[in-house]
Amino acid sequence: MSKKVLIIEDDNNIAELLRLYMEKAGFTAFIAENGARGLTEFEKVSPDLVLLDIMLPILDGWGVLREIRTQSKVPVIMLTAKGETADKVMGLDAGADDYLTKPFEVGELLARVRAVMRRVDDEAEGHRRKLVFDKLVIDMDSFELYVNDKRVEAPPKEMELLFHLASSPNRVYTRNQLLDEVWGFDYFGDSRTVDVHIKRLREKLENVSDKWSLKTVWGVGYKFELAADN
Repeated sequence: MSKKVLIIEDDNNIAELLRLYMEKAGFTAFIAENGARGLTEFEKVSPDLVLLDIMLPILDGWGVLREIRTQSKVPVIMLTAKGETADKVMGLDAGADDYLTKPFEVGELLARVRAVMRRVDDEAEGHRRKLVFDKLVIDMDSFELYVNDKRVEAPPKEMELLFHLASSPNRVYTRNQLLDEVWGFDYFGDSRTVDVHIKRLREKLENVSDKWSLKTVWGVGYKFELAADN
C-alpha cells in the first residue's frame, strides 16, 4: 500500500503541482486548501507525511503544526515564501522536521521527503537506540531527551543531530557532513541551519555536566566531546 501525503496549501496551482510530484514518487496525495480543512483531513486520512504551508487562511501553518503535534509525530515539512532564519527556527522549534522555501526545485523537495521518510522507516525497524551519559539520556525509540532526569522538549531534527554527534564521541563533523548525514540530502541552502540547531541544543544542555559537551571546532565544525576519564 502506498504511503499517504497530506498537502495543506492554499495556492491551488502549487497544491496540484505538489500532488503531481508526490503521486509520481509513489504517494497517495490529498489536498486541503486552508488550515482548518487541513486538520480535518489529517484526522480523516492519517497521513504518513504532511507538506504544510505557513501562510494559510482560517488557521495558519503554525497553528496547524501545534495541533498536529498534540496528537502525532508524523513528519511535517513546512513550505513558505519566507526565508529568514528566524522563521526557520520558529518552525523547527514548533516541531517541524524540515523547512523548504519557495520557489524550490522538485529534486530538492523529493530529497527532503525521502530523508524524513527514511528516518521514520528506521525508527519502525528499530534502528534507533538510546544513548546514556552523565545527566543526559537521548532516547531515539521514543524521541525523548532527558537532562538531569527531567524531560526536555526538543524538535526531531535537534534530537537527530544530538544523537548523531553523541553516537561518535570526540569525532569532528563539518557542517556539510552533518547536513548530508543528519538531514539526508545535499543541502541547497546555507550551512547556518546546523548552527541554529547547535545553538538551540546548547541552550538546553549548557552547564549540565563537566563530563561531556557540544564543542565548536573553529574552522571545521562540531563534536560531542567526552572528558578523558569517560
